[in-house]
Amino acid sequence: MTGKGFLAALFVAAVSLAASVPGHVSAKDAGDAWKMDRRSYDLGVIAAFAEMVDDNSKKLAFSAVLPPAEASAIFQEATRIAKESHVALYREPDLIVTDLFPADVAKGKDVLLIYKGSTLDEYLALKRRKAELVKSGAYTGKAREEIARQLGRLLSYSEATIDAVMKKNTIRE
Repeated sequence: MTGKGFLAALFVAAVSLAASVPGHVSAKDAGDAWKMDRRSYDLGVIAAFAEMVDDNSKKLAFSAVLPPAEASAIFQEATRIAKESHVALYREPDLIVTDLFPADVAKGKDVLLIYKGSTLDEYLALKRRKAELVKSGAYTGKAREEIARQLGRLLSYSEATIDAVMKKNTIRE
């Protein structure tokens, strides 16, 4: 990983750790602070993932799921970040639903896909393939599992991580 990519990964890890460790403030204060700085957090995550995609640590990354108004509010700045990181951004209002994540995780929300090269084409082809399987009644068993695994691979998850995330997900469509 490049120095910049390492710092981005370190930032994401630190933010994740900080979010999971209880602090010395009330839950109400923590909630208020989170709301006040959500824009910075979302843009920081996008910047970190953009660097990881740029240095090929990840093939595809997702922003947090965002209400459409919030996605609109950060889109211009997110696009600038993507351009500076030599990656592309795609605003996805209808994220593919697989057994990798809870079925309703992005319902009514947008996700910014961070990628480069032909990765967006691969993602959209996977969505079309899933739709074909659903339409034909063949979105079951191994075919269904393979769609989730292909999404996991696009996100650069290891096979062990894909297994663990799928096992953890109990809210399926």
